[in-house]
Order: sequence, then structure tokens, then C-alpha cells
Amino acid sequence: MTTVEERTIRLDSARAGTGPATWGQRAIWGVVTRLGDDAPRYNLRLDHPLTPPRPAARVLADLTELLRMHDSLHTRLLPDGEDGLQQVVDGSGELPVRAWTCSAAEAPAAGAALLEELAGRPFDHAREWPFRVGLVECEGLVHRLVLAASHTAMDLWGEGRMLRDLELIEAGQTAEGLLRARPALQPLQAAEVQASPLGRRRDEAARRYWCERLAAGPRRIFHNPAAPRLAATEPGRLFPNALLRSPALAVAAERVAAALGVSDAAVLLGAASHQLAKMSGSGDVLFQVVVSNRFQPAAAESVSTMAQEAVFLLTDADRDFEDAVRRTRSVSFSAFRHAGYDKWALDREVARLVERGEAADHSCWWNDTRDPGVGPFDTVERPRSAPHELLGRTELGWPTEFLPRANVSVAVDVLTAPGALELCMTADPAVLGRAGMERFLRGVEQLVVAEAGARGDR
Repeated sequence: MTTVEERTIRLDSARAGTGPATWGQRAIWGVVTRLGDDAPRYNLRLDHPLTPPRPAARVLADLTELLRMHDSLHTRLLPDGEDGLQQVVDGSGELPVRAWTCSAAEAPAAGAALLEELAGRPFDHAREWPFRVGLVECEGLVHRLVLAASHTAMDLWGEGRMLRDLELIEAGQTAEGLLRARPALQPLQAAEVQASPLGRRRDEAARRYWCERLAAGPRRIFHNPAAPRLAATEPGRLFPNALLRSPALAVAAERVAAALGVSDAAVLLGAASHQLAKMSGSGDVLFQVVVSNRFQPAAAESVSTMAQEAVFLLTDADRDFEDAVRRTRSVSFSAFRHAGYDKWALDREVARLVERGEAADHSCWWNDTRDPGVGPFDTVERPRSAPHELLGRTELGWPTEFLPRANVSVAVDVLTAPGALELCMTADPAVLGRAGMERFLRGVEQLVVAEAGARGDR
């Protein structure tokens, strides 16, 4: 039997201020507000078991410290005229907490249900903080802490920092001490830099880089003459979602990266580009690559939304796999340097290119969500087998389907799992069906595993 109680976190005398929204806040606010009732799919979700369980008063005190540490958790976003957006950091206020009481045996199911309740509805960014809290209590102690956050408050990299900081606070550290040891860039500070002459020059350079690459890239990546007809005649189609979990890829990507002197991120993106080029009929490949934009120490510590897309154009990607990987490294460096910009201004410029027929197909997306500090073999033993011997342990599933997304034909996320890498792929069936999706995912895996074998790993 579950009972429900409402509690409150009271925040007083925290940092406060008002200023223009950051580029990251503007970009994601524009996305989630256009989605309306479908916006919750962008909410971040965390069902955090507490070991050992703790009294509710201690948990709420820890969360108060977390709010003091990161301004994004108590920031509202307000439209300002036709092209403006303001961030308002509230120095005081109350955060409602939903507390469910149940038996210990019911706690996992209760946590999942409470998470769905908190994360399953949109945030009112003008009126509420972008952070929701739930507690699952059993016999007077909190067994599970449930958190939901708007994407306007943090991206996936920010979520990882938030969880790390919460665990440090739970261990007895304070917000003041943590910020003294590792200063974190707050959104108002980031906005001040972006509005400076240096920030404006970076914005202009990034938008210019984007437009130059779009003008030079392929007008269509998938040479499928039926695609426009299918897209027009099947407006209600769903986008399949595939998940490839591969221990072989986790081992092989590391080994190929070491052999070629590049990162494993470059290996995976190079392999994806090579495979996409071979399958699509376009030797040149263009991805929108999600970039964390956390290249400076204070930015790396930030719990906020800083990630934006870089335009990654790899020419002749179909010719040679090793060459594609090596060039991915240098092309990525240039692209990532231009991944911070005013998204609304860029969208207007891209729309003009599209209207004139001068823009490349930029409907393919790549998002390597992995935290550099978390590896697939941190918690499980590394296999001693060669990568090709691990291929039989690969799993491919079809977890769900999604509603169509504007300007998305293919989207691939890279994730870390215990003992494996995961490639999560969504595609428009008008350009790539389930068989094509499986061919792409297994093709990326086989390319990297074969390269590892060619370098003496068999």
C-alpha cells in the first residue's frame, strides 16, 4: 500500500541574478517549447537508490546544498521580445517534493512509477524551477531518490556532474567546499562571456563555418528517389529505434584507437561515416555532431546545458576505413571549435540557404554521450578474448518507436554499458528501414573489429 505526502525544500540566500540566456539555454528552450506536450521526452530522469537508506531530513538537506552549488537548478527562463530570452536565477524559493511511502519490496516499482509521474509532464520554464524531486520511503527512511530535470537545466554531461556532486555532498562535503576545490561555470557567467566582444566573434566565426560547410556538403546523402514520396504519403509513420550492445566493439575501439593514435570517439565516428557513405550512395557525409563544449576546467564542472551541434563534413568517406578515421580526427577538431553559437541566428541563416537550394543534407545526427571518466570495464572484468571472438555476444534489440522529428533521417547515440559499448539508432523508415538500420549498426561493429584483427589482435 502506497501513501503520498507533499514536502518542501526551502532555499534561502543563494546566488541570484538576471541576464540573457546562454546559447545552450536558447537552443534547447527553442526545441522543447516547440514540442509542447511532447517535450517530456527531452526530460532527464534519475532513479537513485540510497545505500544505506537515510532519513528524509538528511536527504532534503543534501539537495538544498546541491541547489546552492548549481544555479541552473533554480533558474527560470522568460521570453524577452521577439528574439530574446532571459534567465532568472532565484536566490530564494520553495521546491515541492513528492514523497511516497511503501514497503521495501515495493520500493523499486514505486521509484519507477514516481519517476514517470515527475518526468512525464512538461516544465513551465517561466514559472517553475527546472528540477523535480521525489522520495520513496520505507519504514521511516528514504530508499530511493527520484529526480527529473528539464533539458534547459542540464545536458547529459551536466547530469553526470550533478550526480557526482550529489554523492560527494551525501558523503559530507559542502557546496562551498566543492566549488572552492573545483569552480564550476554558472550560466550567468557563461552568458556574460558570450555577450562580450570575444563571445560575439566566436559566434560569428561558428555560424560562418557552419554555412560554409553546408554550402560545400552533399545536397542529399541517401540517394533514394522514393524517399520524398514516402515522406509525403506516410505522415503518421513512426521512427524505429534499435539498440546494439557490443562487448566486441568496446574492446576493438580501444585497440584501434591506440594503434592509429586517435581517440576511440574518432574511431567510432570515422566508422559510422565510412559505413554511411558505403550504404547511402554519397561519398561525402555530413553529420550534426553533438559536442559537450566543456573544454575548459570550469566548464567541465558545470551542471548546465552547454552541448550544441557541430557540423562535421567528411569528404570521400567511402574510400578507405583507416583514412576515414585519421581524417575524422582533424576534421572533428575544426568542427568542435565551432560548436558554440547563437542557435536562433544560425537557424535563420540556414533557412535562407535551404530556401535557395544551397544547403547540404544535414539530417544525420551523431551523439557520443559517453563521459570520458567512465569506461565499459570500470565495474566488470575486461575480457581476454580477441574482439572477433566476442562478436557472438552482441545483442540487437528494438526497444521502442518515436514520433517523427523535423530534419532527422538518422540519429545515432553512443553509450557506455558495463562491459560493452551501445549504439542506439533511430531512423526515418522513408530512407532507412529496419534491415538497413541493422546493416548499418553491424557494419560499424564489423569495420572496427576487422581493423583490430588486421593489426594483430587475432
